Amino acid sequence: MKTILLPTDFSLAAKNAARYAMHLAKEMRANLKLCNAVMLPVEIPLAGHVSVPIVAIETLEHDTEEKLKHLAEKMSELDQLETANDTYHPLVAYGAETGSVTGVVKSFMTDHNISLVVMGTKGAGGLSQFLLGSSSRAMVEAATFPVLFVPPEASYNKIIKIAFATDLSKQDIAVIHVLASFARTFNAEILLVHISNQLPDSQMSSKKKIDEFLNEITNNVNYHKIYYQHVLDEIVDEGLDWLSKYGQIQMLAMVHRKHDLLYRLFNGSRTQKLRRKIDIPLLVFPPDCLNKVL
Repeated sequence: MKTILLPTDFSLAAKNAARYAMHLAKEMRANLKLCNAVMLPVEIPLAGHVSVPIVAIETLEHDTEEKLKHLAEKMSELDQLETANDTYHPLVAYGAETGSVTGVVKSFMTDHNISLVVMGTKGAGGLSQFLLGSSSRAMVEAATFPVLFVPPEASYNKIIKIAFATDLSKQDIAVIHVLASFARTFNAEILLVHISNQLPDSQMSSKKKIDEFLNEITNNVNYHKIYYQHVLDEIVDEGLDWLSKYGQIQMLAMVHRKHDLLYRLFNGSRTQKLRRKIDIPLLVFPPDCLNKVL
């Protein structure tokens, strides 16, 4: 049985991500696992000697477990009210560990049968906050597993089309294979999107690269609902902005690889210039997806 891991800090953004994850789990016939990273309390010096925690770690862990239990019960109760008895109802488990968010998430991924991490983003919304937020950035840098970031404004809509932003790297083919297994659950289309400042027909080399990439997809990915679209734009993030607004997509997917599209978005000055909210979920894959199944 697949399990979706849902890190939560009990904020409104995290609760919205929980609602989204519940809908996703029902579609995937997966269970949910709530987790919280219990942060070490502030320590104070005592007369120049040792430092002691203000609140005992055991008390913090107990209180967190109680909050997680309450949230899990509320999620299950709401699911029972909203969904017919004869349909699939995800089991909602929970657990807490002491440490950083990325450390705790990686620990849960190792010790449990987790296929996907879903977490909320905070702030002004969407991709803008994802790109600028330090917590999201740290998670992407540390993740060896797919992570779905849900903006605070996002509500669950039936997944009909997923856009995958690609630079036509052959390394993306393994990721697209994994994405296809995810899309197949929803019978959703995959739209392969290449953003560049030149039309493919203007250069024979570009057209050849596109043709070779699509042939590799046809030969290696067994999914019939994959399409290709070129987006003409000088700036990559503005092309993504346009795609989210006019592309009629319910999810945007990328792979995070050093010095590729997502890396440049994180580290370039362009990340400060996003003008509109992008309020659809963003699915980020690690570069090594050969053994990942969603």
